[in-house]
Parts: sequence; C-alpha cells; structure tokens
Amino acid sequence: MKLNILAFAAHPDDIELSCAGTLAKHVEMGEHVGIIDLTEGEMGTRGTPKQRLDEATASADILGLKVRENLGFDDAFFKNDLPHQKEIVKKIRQYKPDIVLANAISDRHPDHARASGLISESVFLAGLKKFETKDDKGNNQDAYRPKQVYHYIQSLPITPDFVVDVSEQWEKKMKAIKAFDSQFYKQGSDEPETYISSPQFLKMIEARAMEFGQIIGVDYAEGFTVERYLGVKDLNGLI
Repeated sequence: MKLNILAFAAHPDDIELSCAGTLAKHVEMGEHVGIIDLTEGEMGTRGTPKQRLDEATASADILGLKVRENLGFDDAFFKNDLPHQKEIVKKIRQYKPDIVLANAISDRHPDHARASGLISESVFLAGLKKFETKDDKGNNQDAYRPKQVYHYIQSLPITPDFVVDVSEQWEKKMKAIKAFDSQFYKQGSDEPETYISSPQFLKMIEARAMEFGQIIGVDYAEGFTVERYLGVKDLNGLI
C-alpha cells in the first residue's frame, strides 16, 4: 500500500501530542496515512509495553490510519546507525510516502532528537540505488525518496516554519491522546506522576495549539519545521 503521509515517532503517543490533528485532517481529505513507532516506550514510568501497544491501536482507529506499526527498537538506547537506518529505509521503500513526518529536531527527551536525525538520514539513504534492502519476503526493494520531510514540535517551544489549521480536528486529536490512558492525566489514578501525566501538561498542549492558531486566525493549529525551503505556486496559496 502506498501512503500519502508516513509519520515516524520515537515513542507511542509522540504523534498524538504533536501532530495527530494534522494526520486526522489528511485522513478526512481521503488520503492514506500511517504511523510507525520506533519503540514500545518500555522505559516509561507508567504503563507496560502491552498497554502502550493496545493504546496505540486504539488511537490508530480513532485517527483512521491505514497503517500503524512498531519496530521494537530499544527505548532510550536505539542509535542512529546502519542497522537502525536499514529498518527505516525498508519501511520508506515499502510504503513510498510522499511526505515523512519526524520527531522534533531538538527536545527535552534525547530520544526525540536522535529519532529526528535517524529518520532524516534514512530518508536520504532510501533514495540511493546502491543502498540495498530486501522486503519481508526477501525481494530486493527499489530506491525511493519522499518529496518532503517535516518535523513536528513536541515539548520544547520551537518556532515553527509553518502551521496547520486543525480546529475541526481538535476534539479527535484529544480523543486520540486520551486513548493512551496509562500515560496521561486520569483523576483518581494511583500511578506515579510524570512530566506528561499532570493536567497542566495537557493544558500546555492546548495552549500551544491555541497560540499557533492565533498566528493564522484560527482556533487551533499544529506547528512544523522544515529541512529545506518551502515553495508555493503563488501568493494566493497562503493563509
């Protein structure tokens, strides 16, 4: 299956917090969208790998994804090296997305920046004919390079290069976030408190989306950074 957008994430729930509204919007436009989580988030304080996988599946159903996979890399210990790059390249060549989304280029969690570099380098390698990979059936894969790589914004306040209006998708985004029941605020929970489990954290997520939305005159928006200049056909294409 060819995907229009393939979003990679270091951990299950990275996408939900950062750009689930954008993915939901493109699904509603009739496009094929998928997520590949690099790890099971097994080093997280709350929840178990099984819970995280179940939650990711529930969120995928909410967002209407065509694909959601987990590569099973070691949480907190995966590297931007050849073995990991090959696994990413195989998925890019399998799904041939037009656009790849990746973690923030710099962030509070070191996995995020490391995943950002891993995805960017793998996108480049995927386009090299002499970088050889095989699919799950042992067949040689053709070289393929997506048209664009965009980085979503996570915990740290990074200035976006562009923002996407997700006002109509905001409720769906919040529903997808709350699918990760083990990770986020739930009144009466006896799980240990973490950086992302307080109600203040979700308020920050909403406040940021409102701030980005205010910039373009809408209720909510999600921000992205780019690796190269964006181009528009004419000035009428801008909000």
